[in-house]
Amino acid sequence: MAQGLAEAGADLILIGREESSLEAARHELASLGRWVTTIASDVGTVAGAEAASEQVLRWNRPVDILINNVGGRRVDVAIEDMPIQQWQELFDLNLTSALVCCQKLGRGMLERGRGCVINITSIAGPWVTIPGIRGRHYETAKAALTAFTRAMAADWAPRGVRVNAIAPGAFLTDANRRWFAAKPEFQRDFENRIPMARLGEPAELAAAAVFLASDAASYITGATLVVDGGYTLW
Repeated sequence: MAQGLAEAGADLILIGREESSLEAARHELASLGRWVTTIASDVGTVAGAEAASEQVLRWNRPVDILINNVGGRRVDVAIEDMPIQQWQELFDLNLTSALVCCQKLGRGMLERGRGCVINITSIAGPWVTIPGIRGRHYETAKAALTAFTRAMAADWAPRGVRVNAIAPGAFLTDANRRWFAAKPEFQRDFENRIPMARLGEPAELAAAAVFLASDAASYITGATLVVDGGYTLW
């Protein structure tokens, strides 16, 4: 998504936990001729999201596009055994982090009367429950993020800021590649449920992000664009 936006003319601030990965991404994307900087922070915590947002603001560059792309399942614990503190921490990761970034970075958009927020939700939650996995904190939080997208879109539309979401299916991200390597039977089962009979490549999310961030989507807000190879058709 970052590469797609850079190719479309956007300058970038990349935020992530690993400095080495950020530096590699910065070097690769800078070759496109755009201004690119990075912030190493764990945005999956409230404190980390606040600190990263404050650092973004110190650059004193207006934020026109905010993509909240933080989340993960992380644990496989049955609902009846999930410690409440862990549940809350995972909700901070998958839901509250987006709220914090919207509060901190969306305020400038509202003051200028323009801007775009894209929340990365999931097909897990609003549409499907992923089989073979225990503990439904991820589905619950991502369903809430989808609802949050619609609610915020209603509040911010009269003030010139659009809020939409992308709901990916199964993609071959680095994390998922590691997961599928450990559970190849899970990958086969997932692929068998996809009408297009394959997992998505991360680059296939770029066009969706560029579309929602661009003037081509100027009359779209509160929408969730599903990118899942047809998984939710069954």
